Amino acid sequence: MSLVMGICGKICGVVLLGGALVALAPVAHADDFELSHNQRIACSRGLSAGKLNTATCRSYAYVFNTKTSEYFRCTVTLALTRDNKEVINVQTDGGCVKKPRIFDTDSHYSFDATETEAPNTNSFFGPGGYAIWASDNNAQKVRGCITISSGLGSDISKCLDMTFQ
Repeated sequence: MSLVMGICGKICGVVLLGGALVALAPVAHADDFELSHNQRIACSRGLSAGKLNTATCRSYAYVFNTKTSEYFRCTVTLALTRDNKEVINVQTDGGCVKKPRIFDTDSHYSFDATETEAPNTNSFFGPGGYAIWASDNNAQKVRGCITISSGLGSDISKCLDMTFQ
């Protein structure tokens, strides 16, 4: 009996109560979130001689649910307005927007993300876009996704499963 408890207690989730084996409900694994390792920052400036100057900086990061492959695209913005002598105003804004799952099933995933360069380098596509890479840690499965602004008000997002040769 102790051998059964020693082996099955670790594997099966059973417990001995009053001399009887009682099965326990499976332990739910909590979602695990990771922050992307590839943040970018882009700043723009409006300069006019003798007038107010404004600089706006924006940075993006991604928070990824390593169990479900859902992710959040987070942004923080700082806008600074000054004249030639002093800082007049500082404003900040930001938040995270939930995005859809990359994979349909739960597993244990890894990911990375990157933003395109500032809008002036790809102005045809409006403010640019981002790429998400996700892989299943339990299987040889990798998916790459790119989202870009169409310049017409909606984003275009496509994912592709990688093949291994």
